[in-house]
Amino acid sequence: MITRRLVLAGAAALAFSASASASDWKAKYPELTFAVVPAENASGVTERWTPFVEYLSKQLGVKVTLRIANDYAAVIEGQRAGNIHIASYGSASFARARLTGVKTDAFANDINADGSTGYYSVFFVKASSAYKKIDDLKGKNLGLVDPNSTSGNNVPRFELDKLGIHDADTYFSKVVFTGSHENAMLALAQGTVDVAANQWTSDNDSTLAQMLIKGMLKNADGSAMKKDDFRIVHKSAPIINGPYAYNSDLPEDAKAAIAKAFFDAPAKDKAAFDRLSDGQKKGFHPATTKDWDGTIELIKFVDALRKKKAS
Repeated sequence: MITRRLVLAGAAALAFSASASASDWKAKYPELTFAVVPAENASGVTERWTPFVEYLSKQLGVKVTLRIANDYAAVIEGQRAGNIHIASYGSASFARARLTGVKTDAFANDINADGSTGYYSVFFVKASSAYKKIDDLKGKNLGLVDPNSTSGNNVPRFELDKLGIHDADTYFSKVVFTGSHENAMLALAQGTVDVAANQWTSDNDSTLAQMLIKGMLKNADGSAMKKDDFRIVHKSAPIINGPYAYNSDLPEDAKAAIAKAFFDAPAKDKAAFDRLSDGQKKGFHPATTKDWDGTIELIKFVDALRKKKAS
């Protein structure tokens, strides 16, 4: 006969086993490194992400350290070496990581304010310019973001190819990588480039919107620029929001704890969560690595363009 004492003993054993399992991964990983690529200056990234990283530390019961990577390649190589345990990727950089054998698994991506989980790559020009479409920009200067940026390089080149521009480097007078989404918009505002590729979800949710809120873009007379000072001359098809990914080799209970901490964030620490996007995101959407299979095909296409140009 199964007695109450046996049932209680079994429950206690299960609880002890679960506790021991959690302790096991925490003993092996007393510190986790979370890497992000700056879309803004380093101090802005620190201010934006530090409250969320502190929240993760509290929820996971281990120290989570924020690492601001120089570029997407640094995140890819950091995860390859196992020095980065959790990473915020762009879609293209995650696809590149997978293509080059990095053991990384997507578990979430952002939910936009309208409930969607995608965004766009757009080409911005100044509204005061005469440029109304890409055809008007032949021989002008193009500002891109990073070779592994989705909205700042790979999708723009794919979009240009669809428009019949198979070699951006010869179509434009100069093509420059500015290093970040903010830098690309600064280059446009300052006249260093005539057109800039960037990410855009809506008028109120983009790098441009965040920069305008912070008063980072100025006219020549020092006055603050406004949304109406910029114009989009081309918008891509929707792009899936980039993933948050953890190392494939992490223990399964560690992965589950990390994912749960993300999904619980809007309710458990709304202030920290809202700080990530200035209140423009609703939460985190459960995701799987296969969700970016289509992006891998895009990367292969861009790679083929590059090889064709080099041959």
